[in-house]
Amino acid sequence: MTDGAHTLVIIQARMGSTRLPGKVMADIAGKPMLQRVLERVSKAHLVDSVLIATTCLSEDETVCEWAAKQGYPFYRGSQCDVLDRYYQAAFAGRADRVVRITSDCPLIDPGLIDRAIEIHRESGADYVSDGVQPTLPLGESVEVFWFQGLKGAWQNATLEYERVHVTPYFYQNPDKFALKSLGLSGDYRDHRWTVDTPEDLEFVQHLYAAAGCEEACLNWRDTLSIINTNPQLRSINAHIKQKKLEEC
Repeated sequence: MTDGAHTLVIIQARMGSTRLPGKVMADIAGKPMLQRVLERVSKAHLVDSVLIATTCLSEDETVCEWAAKQGYPFYRGSQCDVLDRYYQAAFAGRADRVVRITSDCPLIDPGLIDRAIEIHRESGADYVSDGVQPTLPLGESVEVFWFQGLKGAWQNATLEYERVHVTPYFYQNPDKFALKSLGLSGDYRDHRWTVDTPEDLEFVQHLYAAAGCEEACLNWRDTLSIINTNPQLRSINAHIKQKKLEEC
């Protein structure tokens, strides 16, 4: 049952990347990574609409042209102030509830998106994410928050990394926002499924090949099972270190 709130998924995507330029259009089993992310997001049942948030830079004409050709709506905003880009995109998309997904997560689980939205509906929390009590592999991040909360962050966040990473103002201010975790058991944080380097891309490409099906594995536990069956996959990008939050 819906709560009447318009739930908008915003996927941030741009061609610029310090460690892997053009990664959003990198090929994964015959399709651009951005398309892989969008296809997975479309499998979530509790999502009302999806919007790509890219930049006004000329290099991101590629993203816009591809999105228009595929029929995906997009918004163009600030390159560096991603929080502003998110707020403006959410406003343009008339969102009540915002779901944040990044375009470098081609193994995102639609079931986790639905779980996060459902918890947000039922808990009354301002912000829901596995990051509140981390358990999942890097690359399975889903964040859900109210538009009004996003507006508050947009108005009050002043630090550079708060603007670049969009949501730190939520989870670093528990006195201002009610936070809620996905409540999953186990600890799988040593798995790296995000794409930020050539090695990460190689890992995902091999994972899709090992899955042997068009959509690879929608369920994150299925992904984990494939990796456990093919342990050599983890060695491809196990040495890659994630940037710290302050490393904008």
